[in-house]
Amino acid sequence: MSAPSMKSSKTRPATKVTLGMVAEHSGVSPSTVSRILNGTAVVSQEKKDAVDRAIAELGFVPNPIARVLAGGRSLSVGVVTQAIDSPYYGVALRGIEEVLDAAGYVPLFASGHWNAKEEQRCIDTLRARRVDGLIVLTGRLSDEALRKLGKELPVVVTGRNLKASGLYSLNFNDFEGARLATHHLLSQGHRKIAFISGDPVHPDAQERLRGYRAALEAAGVKYKPALVLPGMFHEESGLMAVERLIDSREPFTAIFAANDQMAFGASLALYRRGLRVPDDVSIVGFDDLAGAAHSIPPLTTIHQAGLELGRCAAQALLDLLADRKPTAQLPEPRLIIRSSTRGA
Repeated sequence: MSAPSMKSSKTRPATKVTLGMVAEHSGVSPSTVSRILNGTAVVSQEKKDAVDRAIAELGFVPNPIARVLAGGRSLSVGVVTQAIDSPYYGVALRGIEEVLDAAGYVPLFASGHWNAKEEQRCIDTLRARRVDGLIVLTGRLSDEALRKLGKELPVVVTGRNLKASGLYSLNFNDFEGARLATHHLLSQGHRKIAFISGDPVHPDAQERLRGYRAALEAAGVKYKPALVLPGMFHEESGLMAVERLIDSREPFTAIFAANDQMAFGASLALYRRGLRVPDDVSIVGFDDLAGAAHSIPPLTTIHQAGLELGRCAAQALLDLLADRKPTAQLPEPRLIIRSSTRGA
């Protein structure tokens, strides 16, 4: 008796879903599907929705390597920040990642550490990985170096006012933010207002000092160099600045710190010297970091949206990659009044 025939227990592999099948199912051309996947398509929302439905219904999984070969792009974007662990720039990186991820791009992060040579090394490394474009968060590269870079690939830079081919700049109104902060203290009757500046080579630090001086001048208050203390945008520098100020015996009733981190350090220095905020000294910061609302007391500050900065920078770069003119603009500064300030 012959043995019964045995059929293979393996199931037949499912038909591979192709980009062409997605195109046919959604009623658009394969090239349109490809551009939608790459985030470079200029099509109606209706067509985008049709492609999304087709992808979901067919179970299509894009092949990133094939997309790169077909489009001549790596679908990656280089991001040069200054410090990955910065409370402000860390939030901006999250905004960048959020927008790029939705468009199918992968961000590659590198830290320049506020050093022009290190920033250039980061850019060279990222370009060697064939990134499609670059986002440079402030930094110390010269304007000329950035203009030259913009001629070679799309570039978005923050903290600058630059106009060049292939380059888009986003700049926050640091002058107005500092003017608002100083005016708030002046309106409460303070006339002896100390200012903790940031690193003087930073354009934003220069603009915040200029805003502080402009507010004093508008109120008829004489500018006193002895009330201006150097800082480096971190907590320790704010603490040391206030200790120097107290030791100098220069009278003051309020402090405007050029960022929240220095304001936190300043508050600690006052606490250590037995001075209370705001009973003895009022404090205003700049940035509105997450910790500002939860400090003791909650910090009055200038709102500068780090998340929005990241989102705007990423969207501007996507526009450049799609040969569209970017229109992203940062919101104007807003004074957030909390419990760290009171009348003199």
